Amino acid sequence: MTLELRALTLTPHGGAPLFPALNLSVPPGMIYTVMGPSGVGKSTLLDAIGGHLAPQFRLQGEIFLDGLNVGNLPAEARRIGLMFQEALLFPHLSVGENLAFGLTPALRGRSARRQAIEAALDRAGLSGFFDRDPATLSGGQRARAALMRTLLARPRALLLDEPFSRLDAGLRSEIRHFAFEHARAEGLPTLLVTHDESDAQAAGGPVHLLA
Repeated sequence: MTLELRALTLTPHGGAPLFPALNLSVPPGMIYTVMGPSGVGKSTLLDAIGGHLAPQFRLQGEIFLDGLNVGNLPAEARRIGLMFQEALLFPHLSVGENLAFGLTPALRGRSARRQAIEAALDRAGLSGFFDRDPATLSGGQRARAALMRTLLARPRALLLDEPFSRLDAGLRSEIRHFAFEHARAEGLPTLLVTHDESDAQAAGGPVHLLA
């Protein structure tokens, strides 16, 4: 599964393109980093790839996933996971119910779905947390739970929108390693946007500078 951007540009209505035409290829298990200052269009780029581009922007170019042009498909048909700066767990659901929200519909049966959630919690170091209130989790626990919810949807690619930027230095390194390790283990082409050089160094893949 390879994620490719071909001559992709984003232009606000009545304005100039946010950045020069972008060409990149992200093979399975690679973490490709896009860097640039705030306001250059990094998050908007991920919105475009994931199928969530705001109507005030016009997309030119093509987005391919496993050889299929997904640029005109709705977000749910693209099956591209996205992690944000905030973990965004639903406060009215338990930790386990939050993960259940991400489960692919292809997995059927109450027992099978519960087993998948418990396995994901175990992978995240959150065994026994199914009924916990998300408000009782630490920042690192919330980040791990959010990643596992994303992976339970069985995405074909992963987009990381500075998900480590609000963590302190020690926790940032831990969660970053956790996220990258799981993305590689799942064989997901992963696109990380950040303004932090340490993120790019930890990712270990190519780096593209938006300007």
